Amino acid sequence: MSNKDQYKINRLDNNGIDQLAHLNPSKKQKISKLKTFNRKKIIIISIIVFVCVGGYYAFSYAAANKRIIAISSFSALSNVSKFLPIGQDEKKEIEVLNAIVTEFTKNDDQEKSFLIMLQNEAELRPGGGFLGQYAIVKTKNGEIISTFVEDANLLDQRISAKIPAPFPFKRMMQIKNWKFRDSNFSPDFPTNVEKAKYFFRLAGRSSAGFDGVVAVNSEVFDNVIGLTGPITVPGYSGEYTQENASRKLEEQVEKAYIMNPEIDTQNRKAIIKKMAPIILDKLLTVGNITKVADLFHNELKNRNVMINFSDPNLQKMVESVHWDGAMPKDWGGDYLMAVDANMGALKSDFYVKREMIYDIDLTQPKPLVTLNIKYKHTAPYGDWRTSDYHSYLRVYAPQGSNFLESNMVSHLSTADEFGKTYFGFMCHVLIGQETNATIKYELPESFSNIADYKLLIQKQSGAGDVPISVNVKTKDEQYSQQQTLTNDIRFEYEK
Repeated sequence: MSNKDQYKINRLDNNGIDQLAHLNPSKKQKISKLKTFNRKKIIIISIIVFVCVGGYYAFSYAAANKRIIAISSFSALSNVSKFLPIGQDEKKEIEVLNAIVTEFTKNDDQEKSFLIMLQNEAELRPGGGFLGQYAIVKTKNGEIISTFVEDANLLDQRISAKIPAPFPFKRMMQIKNWKFRDSNFSPDFPTNVEKAKYFFRLAGRSSAGFDGVVAVNSEVFDNVIGLTGPITVPGYSGEYTQENASRKLEEQVEKAYIMNPEIDTQNRKAIIKKMAPIILDKLLTVGNITKVADLFHNELKNRNVMINFSDPNLQKMVESVHWDGAMPKDWGGDYLMAVDANMGALKSDFYVKREMIYDIDLTQPKPLVTLNIKYKHTAPYGDWRTSDYHSYLRVYAPQGSNFLESNMVSHLSTADEFGKTYFGFMCHVLIGQETNATIKYELPESFSNIADYKLLIQKQSGAGDVPISVNVKTKDEQYSQQQTLTNDIRFEYEK
């Protein structure tokens, strides 16, 4: 039997409501109940648009121009295999999404407050991207009642406390003090939420009233423009497309001010106020309603959007479908998460492409892992936002794993957290070059039985789509699986 015949790939088919005809009756009934949002449930879509383009004007426009939003159906195709990737339960995800929307759009006269963290994955950090801006959004009875948007560095200027930065910042960037803009240094989003709130308090702002914290990467902006089609903004040159949107906006609000520090920086993001209503007008139309719902759903799955709620019941819902951005603490199988932190300060991750090969030999007394991470820096040259790539790389493995050796990366540290053991490295990739990082380590003996073997590979928020090959060697045969790490993947051995 060929590898292709042996293995199963759950493929998600997101083709809209017309796919309902192919679902079983119980699933059709569940999804049909979710097909139409009431008029106030536009808030969820409005928030996603807001965190992409920001500003009060986006919300005021959305409040004045309600749309009816429908959610599309989802289906999954499957085959039979021995060692197989397990897909997401899409029906459960839709139910959770509907429950969250219902909770935050009900008429209860309760004011709710949300902290939105806007991250740029072109400068990759463990929790997504560099935290350049944040917003505070307040709602009541499903309506936006106020917004506040600010650059993270302005908040940091109000922090006088000297909090020692994690040692990679000191070692690789000469940054001594830890502040809000670098608070997302953990791959575990709930940890980053607590750290962000901590710096908020140090800046003299109260964080006790937040009902939720949302992190959003800038790729969402590109994908939104992919739905609206190209746009132009009066008073500004050029066209914004899915291919250039976030980069072009970055040039508009950053490049001119880097090149000319005498320019007033307080109004450098005025373009966003003009852009928001243009995007909303194109986005929230009948032709796009199912596409917008699909986009929001996909951005949650691929960790471009992560949510944390103060309400324990809502948080449990989010955790049940893995939208919380957390590292699991109760996973009993093999585990891998490769986490980069751009320590070069510039936006070089836009050009850095990754591939991974995970080889595990279960014939050894202690299973032997050889992890190869191939970095390719595709930039043609350096400029104001691109340089050689410098990363602090952490590889998370099951707790008790033992580091053996590495090549093309410098081993700096080993520690335990979140019920895992991680190995930390300095990794450098020159412009136009490749670095093939090889890391070898042993797992605890308890992972040597193929009948009980399972593997969870988690995706780092903001890392993009990463091709990965998994090769498992046993005493009797070998199993190989090729996937693209667009979201978390679980592999299990089928007896």
